[in-house]
Amino acid sequence: MSVLRRAQTWEVSESEESDAGRGTPSHARKRRTKEEIEADRQTARERKEERERQRAARAREKEERRGEQQRRREAAENLKSLRPENCLKSLTICLDPALLQQDGSDILLDTLADFEWRLSIQSQQLPRSITWTRDLPQHGDDGKSSVEEEQVVLVLDLTDLMDLVVSVKKMLHSEEEERGVGSFLSPLLECLNRDAKKAVTLLVTDSQPDYRTDVHGVHLLYRTPGSKLGMEHLDIEEVLVHLQLCKNISLFLLDGWQEVTDHVCAVTKALSKRPFKLLTERAELPFCVDGSWASGARVERDGSGLIQVWSRQIQQLNRVSPAVASAVTAAYPSPQLLLQAYQSLGSEDERKGLLAGLVVKSGGKERRIGPEISARVYRCLTAQNGQLVLD
Repeated sequence: MSVLRRAQTWEVSESEESDAGRGTPSHARKRRTKEEIEADRQTARERKEERERQRAARAREKEERRGEQQRRREAAENLKSLRPENCLKSLTICLDPALLQQDGSDILLDTLADFEWRLSIQSQQLPRSITWTRDLPQHGDDGKSSVEEEQVVLVLDLTDLMDLVVSVKKMLHSEEEERGVGSFLSPLLECLNRDAKKAVTLLVTDSQPDYRTDVHGVHLLYRTPGSKLGMEHLDIEEVLVHLQLCKNISLFLLDGWQEVTDHVCAVTKALSKRPFKLLTERAELPFCVDGSWASGARVERDGSGLIQVWSRQIQQLNRVSPAVASAVTAAYPSPQLLLQAYQSLGSEDERKGLLAGLVVKSGGKERRIGPEISARVYRCLTAQNGQLVLD
């Protein structure tokens, strides 16, 4: 008996039949136009550029912060180096070898060694001179690592002083040029011609007792016309005035190397304090009163503010505090009222002591102005001499 087999056929489901019957199109991917592709590329480029700009901005801000921190560190280190105790370490005292041949120079060497100051013995432009050099915090544009200070000290004896006086007198009373003067003055004037900012100090020393000061503090060199110099007092004074005013050369008469050492130490300490003092005093004048307005106290059209101007005027006097100025302005609200009060008094002493009894309240305590400040205010308001010293 044969078995009937069904032929292999594809069976179509109902869902396929229904889809075929409706004729639904297939979900084919839609093709983009060139404009859309170019727009997408442009958007991607803009996003990339924006990310790069943000990255560059963050890097720039980071670099600026790093640079600001570096500048602050350098400013702090520079300020620290300008302090006298640190600036003193950057100074070097330069001695001419000829000074070591003089008796008593070991006093200067021992003192500098005790202070542990830097010392350099080398030939100077001027014989027997002392100069100072300062190390720079960093190399400048010209490649220099140190700078020479303006101060120059020369150690002389009375013989050198005599030659100096004779040379200057000859130069003043003749048509002789500066380069033709004596052997000692000529290199000094050449040094000043090269650098007019140099401040030269001449220290004249002598161990003989007849050239020292007497009990009244007057140097006997000026009181002995028949001394070894053989010159009149006016001759020496004329030379000293010419050197001081025309050449910026000062002269000191000292008794020995101990005073020379004291002078060198004083100059060294002053040079160590100068940079920091210039930095702190450069912004404002020391005698100006602090205020919130550049022109001082503001005065309105109705006159309000005049009493503040009057108070600040009093505060500009030496050792006059705001409390003292307030006490004066409270008793006399204007300068005219105080001047009228002065005119009403009969004697000079009464005018000077007019403000002495005013009460000053400061810090919960009371005190009097006192006769000193009272007399100073009186002289300030009534003096006719502009060169008068108020203290």
